[in-house]
Amino acid sequence: MATVQQLHQVPTPARALGNNGTTPSIADMDIDRASRPMAADGAKDSSGLERGDTRTVAIIYGPGQEDIVSVFADVLGKPHRMADSFQGITSLEQELVLGIPLESAKIDISSRNRDAVVAINAHCVNLGMPPDTHISAECDYEFLYPDSSSSRRALARFIAFTLGQINYHDSLMSKPRTYFISTTFPDVRAALPNIDILTVGADAVELRVDLLKDPLGDGSFAPIPSLSYVGEQVMLLRQRTELPIIFTTRCTDENGHFPMEDPDLYYEYLFRAIQWGVEYIDVELWLPEHIRRRLYEKRGSSRIMSAFHDFSGTFKWPSARAESIFLESRKYADIVKMIAIINDHNDNFELEYFRSKIRSQYPDSPPLSAVNMKETGQFSRTLNKVFTPITHPLLPIIAAPGQMSAAEINAALSLLGHLPKKSIYGIISPFSRIATPYAPFYEKCFNELGLPHQFAVVERHLKGSGSVEALCNQKSFGGAYMSPAVSLSSLMQNSSFFLRLNNGSGPQLTEAVRTTGMVDTIIVRSGPPSSPSSAPPTTPSTSTPGTPFSSGINSSEGLPQSSSLIFDNANWRGIVSTLTRDLAPSAYSGRAALVLATNADDAASTMYALKALRIGKVHTVGFKTPPNLARGLEVEPFNSLESLQRARMVRDKASPFVIISALGPEKSNLVGMLVRVFGGSRGSSTQTRKVFLDLADGPRKGDPSAIAEQSGFAAYGVADTTAFTTVETLRLLVGQNVPYSFVRLASGQGMF
Repeated sequence: MATVQQLHQVPTPARALGNNGTTPSIADMDIDRASRPMAADGAKDSSGLERGDTRTVAIIYGPGQEDIVSVFADVLGKPHRMADSFQGITSLEQELVLGIPLESAKIDISSRNRDAVVAINAHCVNLGMPPDTHISAECDYEFLYPDSSSSRRALARFIAFTLGQINYHDSLMSKPRTYFISTTFPDVRAALPNIDILTVGADAVELRVDLLKDPLGDGSFAPIPSLSYVGEQVMLLRQRTELPIIFTTRCTDENGHFPMEDPDLYYEYLFRAIQWGVEYIDVELWLPEHIRRRLYEKRGSSRIMSAFHDFSGTFKWPSARAESIFLESRKYADIVKMIAIINDHNDNFELEYFRSKIRSQYPDSPPLSAVNMKETGQFSRTLNKVFTPITHPLLPIIAAPGQMSAAEINAALSLLGHLPKKSIYGIISPFSRIATPYAPFYEKCFNELGLPHQFAVVERHLKGSGSVEALCNQKSFGGAYMSPAVSLSSLMQNSSFFLRLNNGSGPQLTEAVRTTGMVDTIIVRSGPPSSPSSAPPTTPSTSTPGTPFSSGINSSEGLPQSSSLIFDNANWRGIVSTLTRDLAPSAYSGRAALVLATNADDAASTMYALKALRIGKVHTVGFKTPPNLARGLEVEPFNSLESLQRARMVRDKASPFVIISALGPEKSNLVGMLVRVFGGSRGSSTQTRKVFLDLADGPRKGDPSAIAEQSGFAAYGVADTTAFTTVETLRLLVGQNVPYSFVRLASGQGMF
């Protein structure tokens, strides 16, 4: 069980750091080249955001459902118009979203210019199921929704994924370990009340289609769930979880319920899942090659998981058959999954030899997920690092014999010495306005995940046991987050410990830290230094399990020489996730933004997030943008009433589309005034709703968010950004996924 401590030391007189602007930005510091921290070549913070499909989007809508076209347009940040047919639509209209009535679309959807148009069938399930079969077969994608007013968030995720603007797969494959929870409910509605808890530790949710029970009118169940029923299940699941979905039709020979007589039936269901925008498609290896090849070629943004299961008990990993199965699987796969029942514990070691051999001989092959079943094979589940299937005590049945929960796997790793007990810190400023009841929240997370780590909240001091370098220089140090973020220059200044790291190169810096000059997460990586990313390996395994918890330095218990530190910034990802919760990333591309802050340090994460979203021009108020932070952005400060008035009078993309305030709560009236100035100034050619994000925390005189809502903005607050940042911070520190919904549920009101 995780041990959590609150360490509030008596603060010593010190200047405020970072948040109040008294410490110079790293861009303004003249640091000797020899003392600069290490920035490995090619180190990037991949945002997972891409330009994606640039074809013209055409939405097919049913009777009385014209409103869904405007919702699609709003999510994509584009104007829309109605069309009578696909005829004449070209790629020149890609700045528009077109709406085509269902009956009109039937006439020429099959003859449309597929190079210029992406056709999406938007079907309201309240109109009845299934959707028009001809349209479903001919469209590129199909979005099922209950009503347009409650479907925006699911639509944003659907359209961003299907158009290739977000990439879950690369981000997941960069993690040290990934898990997916296998839901085994006959109706996902039974899982939804507990989905926040069920998915803690999971990186994806598997929908076992073969276990669904489609009720018939006479009280019995269909032998195979209909596509209508399955489609609604996907819709319901997508509305309640932000995790990627794995679509599985497990056959009867591989411990499932889906019949094997008609392979074409598998294609029908699996291809429809691609059209529904399901992120992972489980394709069993026994299916005919032409079906597997066709699904792979038509997978769009979805990823294919080639699945092989052997329940005979005679399967041998060190065999020519095992290697041939892998080679056949990889032909049409983004992930290869091989699972077998074993009867001897030594077979687990044979699997590890096989895994090592595949990695060595076929380094360019898709990632391999391989485990053994039954209790005898549970050891292999602790060693598998790619999409390990997990269960949960709240599930009605386990999906396969020997499945373990995330907490059970972590507990086993701890006992084996692969997950040593570490000391993880929340480092706060004595001058911070933000309340910090973080310890109870992290205790909930660590306990739910079965992690052995200790957590403590400490106040940051410049010297002594409360300094950042003192906390980092421990054998048991497992990482830390800092709230508020601290400037890189203040961390490195006069710090002999940080300067000594990596043979004098200093800590490794991610691209976000090099650009923003702000650090909010410190990660430990064992072994020789290499290019840092936003997904470093899990807690290092070089320390002795059970190292005593200490907040001071002991020269014999310092940070192991084989370990290196990575300085990262998680807050910018929290901002991006907030801004793209109800909008596709493309909604921000080329648009203008307004950023309010007292100093560049407070604005740094916001500016970096806007750069990731490919924002056009950034207007600034209250701070001067350092050259490093302005690189790649067009920045225009508002330094007079005249410049503000000019920005207010422009239309369309030149007018601020998103306003982000990093000012303190005491300046809420000023923020509200500026929001009111730019509210309601949309041109007639723009039908999209603007965005306001208030990063202030604490009591305030006015309510800028309420003013923003009244002025036609979609408003978000610091609670949203803090929760998303916490998700990213936990992923960086312990390599585990804790969903946003659980963060909001477990943190209660106090944390935010």
